[in-house]
Amino acid sequence: MPAVNNVLVVGSGLAGTATAIGLAAHGVAVDLAEIKPDIAAIGSGITLQGNALRELRNLGVWERVRAEGFGFDSLGLRAPDPAGTLLVEIPDARTGGPDLPATMGMPRPALARILLDRAAETGVKTRFGVTVTELNPDGDVVLSDGSTGRYDLVVGADGIRSSVRRMLGIELETRATGMGIWRAFGPRPASVTRTDLFYGGPCYIAGYCPTGENSLYAYVVEDAQDRSALTPDERLATMRELAAAYHGPWDEIRETLTDPSRVNYTWFETHVLPPPWHRGRVVLIGDAAHSCPPTLAQGGAQALEDAAVLTELLLAADTLDENLWRAFTDRRYERAKAVVDASNQLGQWLLDHEQGDVPGLMGRVAALVTQPA
Repeated sequence: MPAVNNVLVVGSGLAGTATAIGLAAHGVAVDLAEIKPDIAAIGSGITLQGNALRELRNLGVWERVRAEGFGFDSLGLRAPDPAGTLLVEIPDARTGGPDLPATMGMPRPALARILLDRAAETGVKTRFGVTVTELNPDGDVVLSDGSTGRYDLVVGADGIRSSVRRMLGIELETRATGMGIWRAFGPRPASVTRTDLFYGGPCYIAGYCPTGENSLYAYVVEDAQDRSALTPDERLATMRELAAAYHGPWDEIRETLTDPSRVNYTWFETHVLPPPWHRGRVVLIGDAAHSCPPTLAQGGAQALEDAAVLTELLLAADTLDENLWRAFTDRRYERAKAVVDASNQLGQWLLDHEQGDVPGLMGRVAALVTQPA
């Protein structure tokens, strides 16, 4: 018998839905509560490294992901010059194994739909527009629709500003790193077949990632600024202006940036919750426990690894006790912290205009995450 029989998962992002699938596929009754009204509200594009793809394969969704995403095995570095000159093409580490792409881009709503479809197949009961309003460490909850329940385990997978974390009374400083990112989702020019990064020019980074046969997301990273007063049209104009310094495929991408509703701006933020990540029968995973800027594109992978390890331990044990939580901490805390620290270090080198050992840092992270969590 598993350590839990009925579980509430709060948040239908990667960590939450993956946990729900892993448990329900082995007979655990799982309720999944998502505050957003539907999956159409879930972001634009996402970059998934090989170790993320490994976990998606274990969840039984790899073929669907491959059909809707865009896989590639190298990273390009380009100059911020009038030609967008390709400086080097670097083979990317296949951290999920030799039979998976090194990297895959895909639309976030498509990935969310694939995972939620899989959750439904395994028997997960998903409720949109609903979240927890009260809970205690014993697993007693009140939901926003007025319903109540007692669960063997509550999984707080509700993001960087986790309400579950707040209701547990856990203090955690989420700090801005000093960078802000403009993102836009749009059509993919034929010239974009992998991620290329431009360092320098008016922005710290300008890049793009193909997310499907006909889609990509493009981004530029600047000093964090208060952009909240800009209208949608002004946000679009600002991103186009910043991107004007970058050429090569950017010239085609920039011409497609015409829809203000497909442009968004956020700050890079970060935190790592010291262990333990649980209080009684409530545990925090994913961005609720650790969040890193996207400089190494490992946020989604680390969320999926949390889910995989938590699920494995819950299914292998017959009691939800401190031995289980100790094992969870031993396998997840240092690994997740190492990825967060490395992501922050890469960004800090850019902020400081310092020539750090980027290849060495990326190599160390790749070696770490190539090993299963």
